[in-house]
Amino acid sequence: MRMDRRGFLASGAALAASAALPAFAAPRLKLGLAAYSMRKYLDLKNPTMTLEEFIEKSAEWGVDGVELTEYYFKKPITPEYIVKIKRACIKAGLPVTGTPVGNTFTLPPGEARDKQIALVMSWINVSADLGSPAIRIFAGNAAKGTDEAEARKWAVECIETLLPHAEKRGVVLAVENHGGIVATAEGVLGIVKAVKSDWFGVNLDTGNFHSADIYAELEKCAPYAVTCQVKVEISQAGKREDSDYPRIVALLRKANYHGFLTLEYESAEEPTTAIPKHLELLRKAMA
Repeated sequence: MRMDRRGFLASGAALAASAALPAFAAPRLKLGLAAYSMRKYLDLKNPTMTLEEFIEKSAEWGVDGVELTEYYFKKPITPEYIVKIKRACIKAGLPVTGTPVGNTFTLPPGEARDKQIALVMSWINVSADLGSPAIRIFAGNAAKGTDEAEARKWAVECIETLLPHAEKRGVVLAVENHGGIVATAEGVLGIVKAVKSDWFGVNLDTGNFHSADIYAELEKCAPYAVTCQVKVEISQAGKREDSDYPRIVALLRKANYHGFLTLEYESAEEPTTAIPKHLELLRKAMA
């Protein structure tokens, strides 16, 4: 909920309460919506919605920011198109929370790896131009005949190659717990601890672990999260169940996470019907 600044400043009671706040206030959390949530409409093969329209709809739903997935940008991407998208965000009053890209970094040195690095490099520039603070990246699967240790080493090399440019442009690289060599908290932390940079962290996806204790895995990774995508369901011990939003909020606050909780809707119910309901549930959990 957005606060009326003039009303706040006019309230003596509010000012008195603010003076009594502890030295370390609770982590600041905001609500975001991922473009991926509307993929059935944004799919470039048969689009019935543009990114600009997604931004407008997100504003109608009262979120604080939008995550703009690379998949739904019209290709080829031009500077003029990026300016158009940025203008739509400014008009809607919504910052870009992140710019997810699809990539594979579990590749040996060579042409295929170079193409993947070049893709992410180009999206660091797009992210910076849009004012996005972070770009979501994948690690990848260990190829047949390659063990996870070697695949992880290659992923770290790719990330480290990109970090100087990411820092120069002011964009954090955020690896997502997205299967493959980062299917577990241990796999994620293996990369996080190998890459020593303030411009690298985790895009914590609450629906991507599939163990017997998903919340324990989320809690292990939460201290390294720079962005967070919240799913409406989890798969715990092979069973689908509703996400526990208050528990997710609590573990992120415990980890001192400051930033967006971005709803990434993937479930069966019609998105335009389900998304507003889940946004409201997340608001209540964050209140």
